[in-house]
Amino acid sequence: MKRTFAAIFSVAVMALFMVGCSTVRLVENDVTAFYNWSAVPPGPGTAYRFERLPSQQVVGAQQDYVEGLARTALARVGMELNPTVARYSVQVRVSTQVIERLAYDSAGYDGFGFATPGVFLGGGNRGASVGLSLPMRFSEPYYRRELTLLMRDLGTNQVVFETRAVSDGVQDETLAVLSAMLDAALRSFPQPPPGPRRINVQIPR
Repeated sequence: MKRTFAAIFSVAVMALFMVGCSTVRLVENDVTAFYNWSAVPPGPGTAYRFERLPSQQVVGAQQDYVEGLARTALARVGMELNPTVARYSVQVRVSTQVIERLAYDSAGYDGFGFATPGVFLGGGNRGASVGLSLPMRFSEPYYRRELTLLMRDLGTNQVVFETRAVSDGVQDETLAVLSAMLDAALRSFPQPPPGPRRINVQIPR
C-alpha cells in the first residue's frame, strides 16, 4: 500500500511539474552593451524622455507600444519617465528580419539559404547517362529580431549607453517577446560587463 501511495504521489508531482513548465517559455537573447558615462552613472529616479526618428513618427501607434514596454523595463532599473526635467533621452528601435531557412535543417544540410542542384554521372554495361539531381528541400521563414536602445546625455548630446539584444525563432512574434528582450538588454544597467552575453528570460506561454 505504501508503495502504491508513493507511486501515485510521484506521478502527481511530475504532472504538476510538467504543467508548471508548460505555462512559461524561455526567450534566448544575445546581448551586447556599452557605456560611457560622462559623470556619475544614473541613480534611482533619474529622469528621461523618449526620442523618435522620423520613420518612428510614421508608425506612431506601434512605437507607442514599444515605448510603453521600454518604460516598464526602464522603471525596473530605476529610470523615471519625466520629459520636463529629463537628463537623458532614450531611443528604442526594433526590427525583424525574415531569413529563408531550409526545412528539416540538420547535419548534412546546407543550413540557411537554398538547396543547390547537383549533377550526377552514371555508367554500366549498357552505356552511360548524365542527369540533374534536384534535392527535395523546401525553405521556411525564420525570424531574427533585433532591439537597440540608445541613451543620450541631453547636456552634452553624447550617447552614453548603448545596448542591443538579438533573438530569433520560427514564429513571427516580435511584439510578444519584446518585453523579455528589453529586460535582457537592460540587465546589469547602468554598468553591464563587457563583451557579448547570452541572457535567457522566462515569459508566460
